[in-house]
Amino acid sequence: MTASPPKTDPTPPAIVLVTGPSGAGRSTAINALEDLGYEIIDNLPLSLLPRLLDGPPPGRPLALGLDVRNRDFGTNALVAAIDQLAGRPDHNAQVLYLEADEHELVRRYSETRRMHPLAPAGSPLAGIARERELLSPVRARADVLIDTTGMSPHDLRAEIDRWFAPGDGRPLGVTIHSFSYKRGLPRGMDIVIDCRFLRNPHWEETLRILDGRDVAVAAYVQADPRFAEFFSRLKSLVDLLLPAHKQEGKSHLSIGLGCTGGQHRSVAMTEYLASALAEDGWHVSKRHREMERRDALGNKGHAV
Repeated sequence: MTASPPKTDPTPPAIVLVTGPSGAGRSTAINALEDLGYEIIDNLPLSLLPRLLDGPPPGRPLALGLDVRNRDFGTNALVAAIDQLAGRPDHNAQVLYLEADEHELVRRYSETRRMHPLAPAGSPLAGIARERELLSPVRARADVLIDTTGMSPHDLRAEIDRWFAPGDGRPLGVTIHSFSYKRGLPRGMDIVIDCRFLRNPHWEETLRILDGRDVAVAAYVQADPRFAEFFSRLKSLVDLLLPAHKQEGKSHLSIGLGCTGGQHRSVAMTEYLASALAEDGWHVSKRHREMERRDALGNKGHAV
């Protein structure tokens, strides 16, 4: 067997920005990354990030812990830092966002008896709500989102290993995004597929208020005469590309599936594709951008 030729282009240094609400498991994730060989810088002032990036390249992967306790934290500053990293080809940057539901965060604060950094003199619940609101734009830019609700520290460490373990032991992580073309492409997509040719459940009154995660909407999309061939060809394309990207040393691949409003067709297709890839053994995460935005706005209104 002929050996593959060495790569001529060095792989950009890996940087993982670890963030999320207090109590969601950021410290555990940081420790797990350190055990995997990452250099750790926790609570780096955001004003120092440009100096860090412009300095000598790190000799090993780098993990940066960022949250509301950073000295000069600000939502706009953190979003700007993420966008700055995304625009630099000399760094392979990913945003790891850890979250947990409100009841889980309250329970964790009750067990540790720690004060929430945004509510030092009051109930953790007020601080949790405020922090989730502050971090909403950051969550929307996450490349890897891990919900730690119900996870033990051991479970979270295992999940970090699956996503970020270096070398051949790390599976290629795949994130599939549904989105609305009216709001533009999600950041950092490697592959984008347009689903707008499929028949639109929006024009069915009983389906309009639902989304593609509902079985009735999914069945409606699947009943389109073009669905079977489209999905078969899409799956075949992805089956070809994923091993190739893994062989090239890529650690993460983002696939975007878009429709007009990001509520029905793209959501259903994301669910179908994520399920099929997971059954094949790929490590898959799915994001529904417009659903997340709607939930963040308190479920006000629906996409078309």
